[in-house]
Amino acid sequence: MAPPVHLTFLGGLGEIGRNCAVLELEGSLLLIDCGIMFPDNDMLGVDVVLPDFTWLRERADDIVGCIATHGHEDHVGGLSYLLRDARFPIFGSELTLGLARGRIEESGLIDRAEFTPVADGEVWEIGPFDVEFIPVTHSVPQSLATAFHTPQGTILHSGDFKIDLTPVDGRLTDLARIGSLSHDEGIRLLLADSTNADQAGYSRSESNVGEVLYNLMHQQEGRRVIVACFASHIHRIQQLADAAIAFGRVVAPLGRSMRRNITMARELGLLRIPDRHIIDVEDVGDHDPGRVMVLSTGSQGEAMSALTLLSSGENRWLKLTPEDTVILSSHPIPGNEHAVTKVIDNLFRLGAEVVHSGVSDVHATGHAKAEELKLYQSIVRPEYFVPVHGEYHHLVAHGRLAERMGLAHDNIVIAEDGDRLVLDDDGLRIEGRVPADYVYVHGTVGSVGGNVLADRRILSEEGVVSVIVCVDRARRRLVAGPEVATRGWIHVEESRDLVADLAERVRRAVEDALANGDGKLEKVVRKAAGQFVSERTRRRPMIVPVVLDA
Repeated sequence: MAPPVHLTFLGGLGEIGRNCAVLELEGSLLLIDCGIMFPDNDMLGVDVVLPDFTWLRERADDIVGCIATHGHEDHVGGLSYLLRDARFPIFGSELTLGLARGRIEESGLIDRAEFTPVADGEVWEIGPFDVEFIPVTHSVPQSLATAFHTPQGTILHSGDFKIDLTPVDGRLTDLARIGSLSHDEGIRLLLADSTNADQAGYSRSESNVGEVLYNLMHQQEGRRVIVACFASHIHRIQQLADAAIAFGRVVAPLGRSMRRNITMARELGLLRIPDRHIIDVEDVGDHDPGRVMVLSTGSQGEAMSALTLLSSGENRWLKLTPEDTVILSSHPIPGNEHAVTKVIDNLFRLGAEVVHSGVSDVHATGHAKAEELKLYQSIVRPEYFVPVHGEYHHLVAHGRLAERMGLAHDNIVIAEDGDRLVLDDDGLRIEGRVPADYVYVHGTVGSVGGNVLADRRILSEEGVVSVIVCVDRARRRLVAGPEVATRGWIHVEESRDLVADLAERVRRAVEDALANGDGKLEKVVRKAAGQFVSERTRRRPMIVPVVLDA
């Protein structure tokens, strides 16, 4: 019997982000990506959401490496957190490693990571795994699919991908190699990107966006143009730069990650912008506004991003005028819609013209849609299939597409975060679970628990009521109070009678408890105050009892 391969999902199955899976063979662990998720609107104060690394920390010495399929934060942003507890090499393309390196350097953990660049078509021996790197097209250059050649057959991980037949850099998804693997060895298990599985048709080519951007640049002649896009979208940046240069504009990067990524991509030969056409944003004022294009970060409405600061008039380098046009060459990531809408509103308030994906085709997805996924299934012809990378309804939609393409229903596993699968001589099945809860990070404090978020939601929606009493427990009497302080519940100046009634209710409850020898006075105060507030206002603010001993 051949040794089994285990597959453990720590994130990316049931949400957009936190992509992290672990292959295990003969006691060695090989990670496939290690990403973060950006917080939803109800995750108050949270900066990023991580996979739960508890299981990995317990087995840190077994990690033989991490495959970084591409350079987006939802695939490599978690490395700087995991590297605090483990050391391992990171394998990826030059650009992917360059993008991952930035956050790791900022965290002061660069000495804990070994960056190992790989090239298209190469096969590496990583621990007990033979790993083959296959080029795919996505919204960031040098993205990779990975084929893991194991004793249980070939496991193919698609990475994030689309089938773009006219990519900007000419680097195609290598369907020929994937077809060869399918024909010669067979694909035992396919793990494939599900982000757009519920969207009919085909994704647009990135080259088509370039034509739209060129026409927009023509229409904006005489006006200063500010374009916001992902700093990692080097192909989009190239097309924007080409359009700007065609109309005699210089390019000014705005935002730290935009400057860093443009510099890195030019050094790697992935971005071609002549020196004479790129300027520092500090020098924008030295040029005719109609001869300038500013490339900005902040297309997702991030709180302190360059575009958000620009929309609020707080950007130190630029001030918007009615003679400016702002183009958002992106589409909001699920959960960011409100933030993006707010930025757009503020841009309009400042008098700027705004062009976004709702009014013009200035963006193309980097993920395959339904017809491309069906084509992929027809080429791969896997024995088993696990949809990955998407919310739960995306995974289900992708599973149904595979079934329509002839894959047996019983050979499709819809897994979730925390599921531990085993692939052995008997087939593929779920066998146990590991911890996979959301880990919330706020600043440098570390993990913020779910109870903290629940408290924050109550505070934001209902407010807080603090009730302070001072007691002499020995003599069983109330010495002072109750004093009531509140924020976000009612306006005290206009509700003095209500506050007085609340204090009276608590006073009676405390005196009764003291008389009966009840020592749990905090509980008594909380219950009395909570019942009163609920009865009189039908609201449930946070009740904070404070009992002082005289």
